[in-house]
Amino acid sequence: MEDETTERRNQARLAIMEMTNMISVPMCLHAIVRLNVPDAIWEGGSNAPLSASQILTRVFPSGDPQNLQRILRLLTTYGIFTEHLLHDPSSDDQVLRKYSLADVGKTLVTDQDGLSYGAYVLQHYQQELMKAWPLVHEAVVDSSTEPFVKANGEPAYSYYGKKPEMNDLMLKAMSGVSVPFMKAILNGYTGFDGVQRLVDVGGSAGDCLKMILQKHTNIKEGVNFDLPEVVAKAPSIPGVTHVGGDMFKSIPNGDAIFMKWVLTTWTDEECKQIMSNCYNALPVGGKMIACEPVLPHESDNSLRTRALLEGDIFVMTIYRAKGKHRTEEEFRQLGVSAGFPHLQAFYIDHFYTVLEFQKLSSEVKFQTQKEIVL
Repeated sequence: MEDETTERRNQARLAIMEMTNMISVPMCLHAIVRLNVPDAIWEGGSNAPLSASQILTRVFPSGDPQNLQRILRLLTTYGIFTEHLLHDPSSDDQVLRKYSLADVGKTLVTDQDGLSYGAYVLQHYQQELMKAWPLVHEAVVDSSTEPFVKANGEPAYSYYGKKPEMNDLMLKAMSGVSVPFMKAILNGYTGFDGVQRLVDVGGSAGDCLKMILQKHTNIKEGVNFDLPEVVAKAPSIPGVTHVGGDMFKSIPNGDAIFMKWVLTTWTDEECKQIMSNCYNALPVGGKMIACEPVLPHESDNSLRTRALLEGDIFVMTIYRAKGKHRTEEEFRQLGVSAGFPHLQAFYIDHFYTVLEFQKLSSEVKFQTQKEIVL
């Protein structure tokens, strides 16, 4: 056995202890969202440092300030809060700890539209989802069924459909994530220029399509395409037609087809079917614009790589055992199999990548495919 007193062995033991106890991080994150701590500190933009006792006077006056402080200290180490240490001779450790929101914590502040990443946190840690996590190994033993099904008896999306409160939380969570992302790509991506008819596949209530049309007035018609029961609840949006249907059967025609976090939850064969239907719905020169998490080629320990790989395991556990995050090359190969010989990736957001698949004429397509083979 190795000498356990070496720095390397000490660091290894420390690392496995941290990973084993890491469940405390998302659970504490869940706790501060449920307690509405970020909004209490932010208070209209003041973000003034507050002690645990001061925070509780705003959210839960009868709460335990010592236990809240323990939670705040842990989350400070993950960039949620900034800790301010003041001398306090009346306290046991002679220190008064106050907390303000750091950059990560500010993503949990509710905006004027009632949105934040808080709903995304709450959605991830519902009881039904938590029941699936001890069964992750089952995705290796039997990949025909995801752990969520084994824990709850049916797939997540159909389960949500029977639980209005879960479905509403999921929709709010996706809106909270989508709006900041859409603002980023609308400022950094020019691929909607020149488009006159845009189809949003899996557009839900049409929020993303509405933002695109407001930015790009060249788009004369937007089509929000989703399941009939979804678009039936969608609000009226100027310039947008809500169309119900099944993307595995056909997709409405458009100059460009947009989708966000659609391909991730489907198998390769299912993705090929969706993309083939997109190809058939586009004219020559048209494009399919997919916003998806794209894995790096190498597994480094950067924040981005970890976030993407963790999201990949979430998909495998909750939504589809063989649904997955993919590399750019895997997306390229899927595109070729569906008829798109050309892919251009735009890395604007650190989590979602904009993937632009171009439909070319038969002659150019044939030449490009020859080049790929060569």
